[in-house]
Amino acid sequence: MITIREVVSTKDKKQFVDFPYRHYRDYPNWIPPLKSGELKQLKPETNPAFKFCDAKFWTAWKDGVCVGRIAAIINHLYNEKVGRNMGRISRMEFIDDKEVSRLLFETAENWLREQGMEAVHGPLGFTNIDNQGLLIEGFEYLPSIASVMHYPYYQEHFEALGYEKETDWVEFRLKIEEIPEKALRLADIVKKRNGLEVIHMGKKKHIKKYIHEVFELLNVAFAELPYVAPFTDEMIDFVAKKYTPILQPKYTVIIFKDGRMIGFIVGLPSLSRAFQKARGKMLPFGFYHIMKALKNPEEMDLLLTGVEPHYQKLGLPAILISELQKSMIENGVKWVETTGMFESNVKGATHWKNYEYIQHKRRRCYVKPL
Repeated sequence: MITIREVVSTKDKKQFVDFPYRHYRDYPNWIPPLKSGELKQLKPETNPAFKFCDAKFWTAWKDGVCVGRIAAIINHLYNEKVGRNMGRISRMEFIDDKEVSRLLFETAENWLREQGMEAVHGPLGFTNIDNQGLLIEGFEYLPSIASVMHYPYYQEHFEALGYEKETDWVEFRLKIEEIPEKALRLADIVKKRNGLEVIHMGKKKHIKKYIHEVFELLNVAFAELPYVAPFTDEMIDFVAKKYTPILQPKYTVIIFKDGRMIGFIVGLPSLSRAFQKARGKMLPFGFYHIMKALKNPEEMDLLLTGVEPHYQKLGLPAILISELQKSMIENGVKWVETTGMFESNVKGATHWKNYEYIQHKRRRCYVKPL
């Protein structure tokens, strides 16, 4: 018999967080997140997203063993933006048992229906920098820490439960080589013609100085994208505290015009192998593996890019990539993993035409009427 338990107590939350570590124990391409961070996401006192989100969490049990979990989230800021009552499925993990997934999803859907939601979509997190999408292609590739990994059978379960495709993200792997002289000349022309100032961050204190401005620009740049709600000041502080310690200034590039930030790009040495070695904990050796991975990397993740919409037609994304590429070449980086790009963003994909690349992963957001 399968039973569903709501996550309420501290013990419940630990069981919710612990399940994937056992579930993916023998899965070579799963990246264990830090357990401490996962626990903070579940608590209103440590996750400021609860100021504009409602959420519930459940686990599934069979014969005294946890066999699955699921979360349901309502992001009120996003719903106000789109003018619809949309619920979100999040953090679902389950064994390959249709009864387990059915009961988990029904429980989450019923709660969302009780809250007046007209439809549910996902997997989606609290915000757009939380986990998004179900992996449906690229299981053989190691993901970045900003991406996802799932068992291939999840797609079949989603579709058996009446979920249909809403949107896909695609991811790319690029080989880093010398920048063509023609591309450098074109970038210089665009910079001079438009009076652009390009700054490579030199120290951590520079990142701290500009972090709020980066997210304010992100709010503008991502305003029309699906699933995105503006970051509040509290959320900016929360994300800054989480990522600033591991960001490397030399892989952060900002473009200013007349003293105003209009574009940025943030790269991060790949921490995927380091997180696997850390096994969800910073101590005793997780910190060592992560710090070691930040030095002399051969692989890089494109963590975040934003350009003010008015300036996108000037070719700023290409300039940002070229400037970051200079730093990568100087430091021996050979490969880059991009984060998810909406498959409808055909123009964005053209940024990679000057690289040797493959489109190797695909993530999907599903939707279902309630």
